[in-house]
Amino acid sequence: MANGDFNTNKTVMKSFPKIELHRHLEGAFSLPTLHRIAEKNDLGYSPDMAEFKKAVQFPRDSEPDFLTFLSKFKNNWYRSHQDVWDIVHDSVLGFADDGLFYIELRFSPEHFALHNDFDRMEITRLVIKAANTAAAAIGLRIRYLITFNRGKQDQYEMIDLYHAIRDLEIPEIVGIDLAGDETQYPPENFTEFFTTVKDEGLYGATIHAGEVTPSHQIWDSIKLLHAARIGHGTTSIDDPELQTLLRDRKIVLEQCITSNYQTGSWVDEHNHPLGRLYRAGIPVTINSDDPTIQDTDLTDDYMKACQYFGLSIDDLVALNVTAIEGAFLNDRDKAELMSSYRKVVKQFRLENNL
Repeated sequence: MANGDFNTNKTVMKSFPKIELHRHLEGAFSLPTLHRIAEKNDLGYSPDMAEFKKAVQFPRDSEPDFLTFLSKFKNNWYRSHQDVWDIVHDSVLGFADDGLFYIELRFSPEHFALHNDFDRMEITRLVIKAANTAAAAIGLRIRYLITFNRGKQDQYEMIDLYHAIRDLEIPEIVGIDLAGDETQYPPENFTEFFTTVKDEGLYGATIHAGEVTPSHQIWDSIKLLHAARIGHGTTSIDDPELQTLLRDRKIVLEQCITSNYQTGSWVDEHNHPLGRLYRAGIPVTINSDDPTIQDTDLTDDYMKACQYFGLSIDDLVALNVTAIEGAFLNDRDKAELMSSYRKVVKQFRLENNL
């Protein structure tokens, strides 16, 4: 198969082994399962799947609209632990369709617990058990990041929740994610929390920054919050000095082409920074963010990266190697993942004559 054919053949691209560092479970739900839960819990949605999709997904071909995008995130779906189990389990089962080999899946226990005031630690255990069960069924290697939302807790409440999660001693939890409104809640509001995370040395830190804010917030996330990875970080394209720092410290950018378009944070998809940053040697990775809400998948972003930036299969492998190098794993597990990944890529290339 010619490389150009590979870039435009979605069936083949789907099967390309992928490493993903930035996907929110809350935005990656199984549509059929959510529809069934909505009907069971009498939430007032249409029984027609086409109408349901319109209600819960961003219109795929519409203009960017940040408020419409945000309106699709709801936390009142679930009425029981079984609902939470079902949506998590079935959502992760669906990841097999995207060719995922390894994922660091992020989620907020608050999302699944808030409406019913479920115990947050019980929900954390439940989500991970359900996801692990599904991942084992499809042969997916999976780890977890716990998301803390800037606008919903102050840093001292975050520290309390962090310690409670730490005390669960769940080895599959490998990182902490700071998400939410970058503009109203800057990095300096969370210095004590992330100093605690750094000092205890149990989890890596990834910070949403530079998506809708200038590059100085990426600087602050690195200097003040000890970020090892940056969620999005698109405004780094305007800051050569920052690019040097990212390159020298091997701080990985988790970039999301489709998501950035739909939210309006970067509307010129064909000129998304990912391609230029990659060519400049900046550690950058391809991610889906919230694929179900976006009515898309990770494969779509891979195809866009190839078509917009002229990437080859060798480039995609290099991007995935960068993702492995940036994974929040210990050295032994990272080396094993790297070795296993190179083997499956070699097999993929043989099977597809690439």
